[in-house]
Amino acid sequence: MVRFVQIFALPLLLISVSSCSRNPVIVFETDLGSIEAELYIKEAPITAGNFLRHIDSGTFVEHQALFYRVVRPNNQPYSAVKIVVIQGGLFEDDLVDSILPIEHETTQTTGILHTDGVLSMARNEPGTASTEFFICIGNHPGLDYGGSRNSDGQGFAAFGKVIKGMDVVLQIQELPDERQYLLEPVPILSIRRK
Repeated sequence: MVRFVQIFALPLLLISVSSCSRNPVIVFETDLGSIEAELYIKEAPITAGNFLRHIDSGTFVEHQALFYRVVRPNNQPYSAVKIVVIQGGLFEDDLVDSILPIEHETTQTTGILHTDGVLSMARNEPGTASTEFFICIGNHPGLDYGGSRNSDGQGFAAFGKVIKGMDVVLQIQELPDERQYLLEPVPILSIRRK
């Protein structure tokens, strides 16, 4: 009987350990549909942890987060390094500036590169990211550490990847804009853990 319990308990222990080591999955709900993303908490603990804290504390819902910016080749005529992303967050500068920023985790540190569907933090200077984020459409090495999208060469802090709902990301990307800002931003009705 003891032997049976030991043999039976081992698979349960392995299942328990493997489920604890899985990355958290989050869901963005919009009127256009949902977007699911896996957050790489082990590789980017500061950045992914910060995003989860804002989800858990209700920051995004309380301040009515939205997708508000689209960057396409046709609306960045003066950028030498073209990118294709949608950006979301709290939008209002005064509100964003009132939230404590986090340390910058480079792609050199995390190993998470800016490939199709990757989530990353928007920033000005390194160490200024807090709530604003973007989703890559296509691969963008210019956003990685050493890339030339920013003159400081530090790149952006990638921390997760869309695993379902890129069709919704593409719908948002195609909405009308003026100088990269959506004429009608897309409200994020909720962001939650799955």
